[in-house]
Amino acid sequence: MDNKKVVVAHLSIFSACAFWGLMAPVGKDAMTHGITGIDMVTFRVTGACLLFWLTSLFVKKEHVARKDLVKLFFAGIFGLVFNQCCYTIGLSITSPINASIVTTAMPIFAMILSALILKEPITGKKAIGVLMGCSGALILILTSAAAVSSKVGDIRGDLLCLFAQFSFSLYLALFSPVVKRYSVFTVNKWMFLFASLIIVPFSFSHVAAIDWPNVPVKTWVEAGYVVLFGTYISYILTMIGQQTLRPTVVSIYNYVQPMVSVVVSVLTGIGVFRWSHAVAVILVFSGVWLVTKSKSRADMEKHK
Repeated sequence: MDNKKVVVAHLSIFSACAFWGLMAPVGKDAMTHGITGIDMVTFRVTGACLLFWLTSLFVKKEHVARKDLVKLFFAGIFGLVFNQCCYTIGLSITSPINASIVTTAMPIFAMILSALILKEPITGKKAIGVLMGCSGALILILTSAAAVSSKVGDIRGDLLCLFAQFSFSLYLALFSPVVKRYSVFTVNKWMFLFASLIIVPFSFSHVAAIDWPNVPVKTWVEAGYVVLFGTYISYILTMIGQQTLRPTVVSIYNYVQPMVSVVVSVLTGIGVFRWSHAVAVILVFSGVWLVTKSKSRADMEKHK
């Protein structure tokens, strides 16, 4: 495989997860100042849908087979509807700290589902890498929990965020082949269109009831970040990585999200950098390295 392509894939996934790491505190603040989780989900899905269809006008058009449109419909359900609805609404209920902790479960789901569905081997390196990454992320979050938020989480929100991670892991395991078949823009424009058609009929009345004149400008800026960087750009970057990297490798970068939250806390003065943070950084990136270096199913078959 082209080394340059692999490097670009890794950088893309890292950047996407960094944007998502910022999205938790930014989105949570927006959802406590004028809009709700249902509103935010609607803005995310419909906003990204519009952006992807506009972008598709300026790139090479691709014909999508009818059977693949059906697959993209279900990819939209697992990768967007279940994932975004559960995570965004869960975040509006629980604390950003709890939501970040829950995101560390996704690589575990991805490893198990990839083994069951894609027959990817669970090697010793892969298992140790996932555990190291999980340990590092938990150290980071728990160390800064008191500085980031004094609010207690809500089990309903935690469970919604957990289901969001399971849903996205299932999406990675089931729909990687169809995602790799088409361009980033073709895949996303259809997935977000299908997701919008499912979500909007249920959320329209809720969004229409927003007290628009009294929503602070800051809230709209934060919602704009969630749509543009936390959704549109992040999904493009994720697809770029997904077209080259294995599902387990893609999911391990999820540990970058809580790391970004801690860095932001330090830079804004609501957290301090301690030795435990350094240990966590070493654990997370060592975990990413181990999973990246672990053998895939193709590698093992090649050496039989």
